[in-house]
Amino acid sequence: MSVDAIVKLSPAFKDYLWGGTKLRDVYHKSCDFDIIAESWELSAHPDGTSVIASGQFKGASFAEYIEKIGQSALGTKYDANREFPLLIKLIDAKQNLSVQVHPDDDYAMAHENGYGKTEMWYVIDAEPGAGLYVGFNKNVSKEEVAKRISDNTIVEILDFHLTKPGDVFFIPAGTVHAIGAGNLICEIQQSSNSTYRLYDYDRRDKFGNPRELHLKKALDVLNYHKYEAVSFDGKVTCKYFDVSFLNVEGQHHILLTNDSFCSITCIKGKGNLTLGDVVPINAGETVFIPANNDVLKVNGNVSLVIARI
Repeated sequence: MSVDAIVKLSPAFKDYLWGGTKLRDVYHKSCDFDIIAESWELSAHPDGTSVIASGQFKGASFAEYIEKIGQSALGTKYDANREFPLLIKLIDAKQNLSVQVHPDDDYAMAHENGYGKTEMWYVIDAEPGAGLYVGFNKNVSKEEVAKRISDNTIVEILDFHLTKPGDVFFIPAGTVHAIGAGNLICEIQQSSNSTYRLYDYDRRDKFGNPRELHLKKALDVLNYHKYEAVSFDGKVTCKYFDVSFLNVEGQHHILLTNDSFCSITCIKGKGNLTLGDVVPINAGETVFIPANNDVLKVNGNVSLVIARI
């Protein structure tokens, strides 16, 4: 079956209480929610699947689409016995997110009937003073973490990083973390929604109830060692994803291969993608490109996040 060389995606939206309006104001996302905390740009996850917005399968959910195009269009690295492996989000943190941790595959399979969550963040924009908590700032014990949660001092032992546009953070499963207020983030992660909250500033949901914490599971999966920051030079590669960052002024060629599909999220500017047909891409948009031995031409002034497996 012939498949479209490039398809645009329309995201699923989440209105978590810490979200803001930047995804609407900056990226012109169309959504009925008053606040948009997250847009799930590339997702086949049952908690929020993106939708095909162009081509012959326009209107189909992304989960339906990947079933229709077949494994060869997803690449030789794609494991047909597993769920679609990636989830890509745009995140607008008007308020602090909870202090949280994600399980690895083994723990998630045993307790959540799904895969774990290793992720990475690309900072699109950051207000003055904004930052992220990633890992512990010293070696700690399970007992100390439990005590600090109970006496509201957990953030004192978290490693805080002031943020600026272009910063990249890799968060393996088991790493305690929290996105701070004022950050606009592109997140690339395993396709998982398993999150264990340790601490949530005693916030209440829209019904006035405290948000659920998951202390036993969180304490089970935490990495209690001091966080060691890793620097990245234009690329993040791990067993779950391969992500690169590209700024184009004029023209650039991207080599495509048949071992993996490719997704491209435009975080700034506008331009055209040419792969047979010419497809315009604007800031805030994501496209999906089936596995293919070809060359993608990029024209314009754009900043792109490119993800493969």
